[in-house]
Amino acid sequence: MNLASYLRDVKDFPKPGIVFKDITPMLQSPAAMDEAIRQLADRFKADKIDKIAAIESRGFIFGAPLALRMGIGFIPVRKPGKLPWRTQSVNYMLEYGSGTLEIHEDAVQKGERVVVVDDLLATGGTARAACELVERLGGRLIGCAFIVELAFLAGRKKLTGHRIESLVKFD
Repeated sequence: MNLASYLRDVKDFPKPGIVFKDITPMLQSPAAMDEAIRQLADRFKADKIDKIAAIESRGFIFGAPLALRMGIGFIPVRKPGKLPWRTQSVNYMLEYGSGTLEIHEDAVQKGERVVVVDDLLATGGTARAACELVERLGGRLIGCAFIVELAFLAGRKKLTGHRIESLVKFD
């Protein structure tokens, strides 16, 4: 199945000059969603993963079913003020400003093997922040998984030293 055919370009969103890669058509296709989750699970099946850490909000769409398919735990990585218990946080730079991500301080036990999941790898700042949180809590980051990678934005550079798996890549 060609997963790229389930993506749609939206010009000038969220601002003029940007071409947004919309995953909505994929979300509307149970077959495409199942294929995406299957492909991600296959890429990590030999790695004995303990948990999937997914980034709010579109990462949840793929991270939760991936964790379920793999029979492992799910960790929500969220924006500030969204998690109800004690958290660790990290600030990071975005292309046009800054952001903060949080994780429950007991979400990862020392030595647990974790994969960070999001829908899209662009400049890499958000994914790098999530990786930092996992590692700060003592997790062993096995890699990062994305549905879409915008390779021309060089997000991999911020994730140097970490395994990157993407299903659809735009150069």
